[in-house]
Amino acid sequence: MHIPPYYKKTTWQRFLAGAFAGSIIGYLIFVYMYGSMYGQMLEENRELKSEVTELKNENDALLDDKKDLNEKTKESAKVGSITITITNDDDLPDRLITHELEELIKDEINHIVGKEVSVISESDELLEATIENKEFTIDDFTFTCTVRKLIITPTVKLSVKAESYSGP
Repeated sequence: MHIPPYYKKTTWQRFLAGAFAGSIIGYLIFVYMYGSMYGQMLEENRELKSEVTELKNENDALLDDKKDLNEKTKESAKVGSITITITNDDDLPDRLITHELEELIKDEINHIVGKEVSVISESDELLEATIENKEFTIDDFTFTCTVRKLIITPTVKLSVKAESYSGP
C-alpha cells in the first residue's frame, strides 16, 4: 500500500500553512485577552482589599467609641472615616499604584479615626506635615505627597498631589 504524497500539492501546503498561522494568531489573541482580564481582576482585588481594611478600621473605631460613650454622657463629634483623593492620578504610572498610594497614606494617618474633630482640627498642620514628610515606596517608585486640601469633619477629606521622588 502506498501513501499519497499530499505534501507536494500546493493546496495542502496552503491549508497546513494557514492552519499553523491561524493557531499562532489564535494563541496570541488568547494570551492578550487573558492578560487584560487578569489585570482588571487584580485592580478590582486591590480596591476590595483596601475597602475591607477601611471598613475594619472604621468598625474598630466605632466599637471603641461605643465603649467610651457608655462612660461619658456628653460626647463631641469624632472622626469616623478618611477619604483620600489624589489630584494628579493621571500622571502616575498605573491605577494600581494610585490605590496602593491611597492605602499607604490612610495607614499613615489612620490613628486619627475615633479621635475628636476638635483635637484633630487643632493639630491640622501636624497632620499635613506627617503626610508631606513621608516618602511612600511602591514597587520601584518612591513618591512624596503635597497636601492640597484638608477638610476636617467626621469624614476627613484629603486631597494630595503625588510627585515622583528621585532621592538625594
